[in-house]
Amino acid sequence: MKFAANLSMMFTELDFPERFVAASDAGFKGVEYLFPYAFDANDLKRRLDGNGLQQVLFNLPPGDWEAGERGLASLTGREAQFYESVATATTCANILKPARVHCMAGMRQTDVDARQQRATYAGNLVHAATAFHEAGIELLIEPINPHDMPGYYLNDFGLALEIITEVNRISSFPIGLQFDIYHCQRIHGDVPHWLERCRDHTRHLQIAGTPGRHEPDLGDLPLDAILEVVDTLHPDLWIGCEYRPAGRTLDGLGWMKRWH
Repeated sequence: MKFAANLSMMFTELDFPERFVAASDAGFKGVEYLFPYAFDANDLKRRLDGNGLQQVLFNLPPGDWEAGERGLASLTGREAQFYESVATATTCANILKPARVHCMAGMRQTDVDARQQRATYAGNLVHAATAFHEAGIELLIEPINPHDMPGYYLNDFGLALEIITEVNRISSFPIGLQFDIYHCQRIHGDVPHWLERCRDHTRHLQIAGTPGRHEPDLGDLPLDAILEVVDTLHPDLWIGCEYRPAGRTLDGLGWMKRWH
């Protein structure tokens, strides 16, 4: 199985530029992280190449993160800023060469009609899918659980499948699902069922233990059963290790050895 280190959460005992070396030394061949925009993309590319790492995934700019924004794609009235975020992410992607990028939806707008916000979301996803297709990159969306991110627009895997179906009906370039096992367990439970239900649209996976979001073998996640299903349904997909190590990152990697 192909595991990618999430450098926003793992190896945080090191400065971010040093995490590439640490991930490579730990045996990872791929990395993901939330956002590359605070760093020089060419420097990140040198660190990837110098350590034999593939850039697997990153997110589009989220808006004003410190002010609580978590993406722009569904926000009615913010379309121009969303288009700018797509252009920014495309510039980075052309250098870092990920196969896929994740587009955060944003928060529910209580002062906007629900149908209007959904229409904005679908229209913006079509725009982004087109832009990234031209760069050879697939656009993904991801449901995020309401415990970690209250008020997030895309907070249900069933809704995500509806949005994907709607967008792919009107777009020339299909979008896919980023299936985060941690979020699925916290939203719905019964992860194997949802892996099967979402199998045709899943393009990237992420994992963490529940409920603490530490190593996947810490907590109530039925890890072996889930990874057996993943290995059957998606043997070629990357699995991002998007968890916060309970201690030192290297000390918590034992769960991964027999699945690597």
